[in-house]
Amino acid sequence: MDGKWKVVDSKTEARPIYDTANKKPLVEADQDIIDAVHEEHEGTLEYVRGPVGETTAPINSFFALVQDDPSIQIVTNAQKWYVEKHMQGTEYEKIPVLSAGAPFKAGGRSGASYYTNIPKGTIAIKNVADLYVYPNTVHAVMVNGAELKEWLEWSAGQFNQIDPAKGGQQQLINNDFPTYNFDVIDGVTYQIDVTQPAKYDSKATIVNASASRIKDLSFNGKPVDPAQKFIVATNNYRASSSKLANPDGKRIVLAAPDENRQVIIDYIRENKTINPAADGNWSLAPIKPSAGVTAAALNDLEVVFASSPDAKGLVEANPAMSFIGTNNEGFAEYGLKLTGEATTTPETGTEPAPTPKPTPTPTPKPQPEKPATNNKVVYVVKKGDNLYRIGLKYGVDWRKLATANKISNVHNLKVGQKIVIPAS
Repeated sequence: MDGKWKVVDSKTEARPIYDTANKKPLVEADQDIIDAVHEEHEGTLEYVRGPVGETTAPINSFFALVQDDPSIQIVTNAQKWYVEKHMQGTEYEKIPVLSAGAPFKAGGRSGASYYTNIPKGTIAIKNVADLYVYPNTVHAVMVNGAELKEWLEWSAGQFNQIDPAKGGQQQLINNDFPTYNFDVIDGVTYQIDVTQPAKYDSKATIVNASASRIKDLSFNGKPVDPAQKFIVATNNYRASSSKLANPDGKRIVLAAPDENRQVIIDYIRENKTINPAADGNWSLAPIKPSAGVTAAALNDLEVVFASSPDAKGLVEANPAMSFIGTNNEGFAEYGLKLTGEATTTPETGTEPAPTPKPTPTPTPKPQPEKPATNNKVVYVVKKGDNLYRIGLKYGVDWRKLATANKISNVHNLKVGQKIVIPAS
C-alpha cells in the first residue's frame, strides 16, 4: 500500500447500560473507577446539595410557553441585577437595562417529565442548575426599540397561527421552534397576537415580511420609541449567534466571565429569601370578535397545549384553562380560552397573592481581608472561585482584577493561584 491505508469496513452499535423500566444496571460497575473518583464524587454531591436561599412559593415551568413564568423571572431578575452593577461608571450607565430569558425545561422532545419543579422552601445549588441548564456566561447587547421588537417577533414564532373563524380545538405550540429560543424580555410589557402569522421561522429567516404579532410594546407605561436605546442582559450564545439580538455583530457591550448559573446563585444569596412570582409583563392577546368571525366559532374556539400531568391541579384553579386528557407520549393536554381577558394561573392553589418581585439592596463593599504582604492584599484562589466572586468579596470590579494580575484567560484560574487585590 506504499505506506497508505484505508478503511474497508466498519460497524457501530449502541449498547444499553441501564434498564429504565426495571431501574437496574445492565453492566457491572468498575470498582477501581468507583474508588478512584469517590472523594471527588462525594465532594460534588456535597456542593450541589448546599443551600443558596429560600423561596416563598414553588417554582415550576409548566406554563412557561403560555404565560409569564416564575422560572424565567428569577433568571431575568438575576441577569438584570448583575448587568446594572457592571454598567455603573461606564458610558452605558444611563441606558435602561432589560433582561432576556427562555424556558430551558419545557417538555418537548425531552419528554413529559422535563420541566422545572422546585418546591417551596430551601433552594440548593442543584435547583439553580435546574433553572439554568447550560454553562452560558452573561453577556449584554445594545439594541434600539425597533430592533427589540424584531427580536420579540422572532420569539413569537414559538406559536402556531390560530384561526378564530374555524373554531374548535387548535394546537398553540409550534414544536419545530426550540423553546430555548423563546426569549421573554423583562423590563418592557407586550402582548403576542397568535391570530397573526409568524414573521420569522425558527432560524430567524423572514417568512412573512409584513406580519406583526407583538402588540402594545411599552416601556415605563409608554409605547417604545423605535430609536430608544436599551441594554439587554442575555447569554454568550444569544449575543454571539443571533442576528436579532446582535444585528450587525457589533452590539456586545458586556462579555463577562461569569456563568449565568453563578449569577443566579449570587443573586439569591444576596436576597436570602425570594418571591418567585412572575411580574406578568407579557401575555397572549385575547381574541376578540372581528369581521368574518362568527360568535359561534369564537365561543367554540379552544387553543390546546401540552404540559406535564403534574400541572393538572394548578389548571383546576384557572377558569380559562381545562384538562383535556393524556396523549400517547405521556403529556397532559390542556385547553386555553383566549376569547376573554388575559389570565394567569396561580403557581399553587394555596399560596397567597404574589407580592412584587424584590428589589435588591446593594450591600456595602466589604473591607479587604488581610493576609497582606508588602502592603498588598493577596487572595489565594480556592475551589469554585472565579474573578467575579473574588471581586465581589473585596468590592473590586473583576476586570480590574484581570488587568492588575495580567490574566488573559479569566476561565482558567488555578486552585492556589495568588490574586493581588488592587485598591478599589
